[in-house]
Amino acid sequence: MSVVEKHKEEAVYIYQAPIRIWHWVQAFALLALGLTGYFIGSPLPSVGGEAYDHYVMGYIRWIHFVAAYLVIIGFVFRIYWAFVGNVHARQIFVPSVWRKSWWAEVWHEIKWYAMMTREPKKYLGHNPLAVLTMHIMYVWGTVFMIVTGLALYGEGTGPGTWQHSWFTTWIIPLFGQSQDVHTWHHLGMWVLVCFVITHIYVAVREDIMSRQSIISSMISGWRMFKDDRPADD
Repeated sequence: MSVVEKHKEEAVYIYQAPIRIWHWVQAFALLALGLTGYFIGSPLPSVGGEAYDHYVMGYIRWIHFVAAYLVIIGFVFRIYWAFVGNVHARQIFVPSVWRKSWWAEVWHEIKWYAMMTREPKKYLGHNPLAVLTMHIMYVWGTVFMIVTGLALYGEGTGPGTWQHSWFTTWIIPLFGQSQDVHTWHHLGMWVLVCFVITHIYVAVREDIMSRQSIISSMISGWRMFKDDRPADD
């Protein structure tokens, strides 16, 4: 006679609709920024004839700028929603770095992703390692890319524009010269590409191996728990 292990599923509403919309808009905007940013840094081969007959780089730059403003608007909205949304909406902005137990959970997650431990913990929102990574890579990474991007954009809009006055006038001298800002902004793009690849890998891995849903949660807002053990957070 076989013994059937008890199985229980529980659903908890975690991600509110504005957060889910923000997430997917940002995902497509970052994809557009990455693709167009690559071609801005490594332009396509020249084509014959007058430039206005083709305008390829013009369209690439236009898409880059539109996507950049979507990221800026989304980031401002994300800060606003951290104040008015639920507790999970502010997680990535305020990691619990002052708690010793929180760092122990970060270390546990590192071992889990490195396949050095067999059992994952269960969290209602982001796990501590995800919070720390999102805080560094998304919050501060986005601030860096916005500031350097607007400084470069201000060179095109020229003196008297808010982009030039608020960013170009001090960011360019701070880094040394325009080409230095270009280089750091381009390097930031590659760092974000690595982050996105890791983010997708981790999300898919957690959906398969952990005790909770990940990808579907950012579509429906509901996190499904696959056993009856209590959540750690």
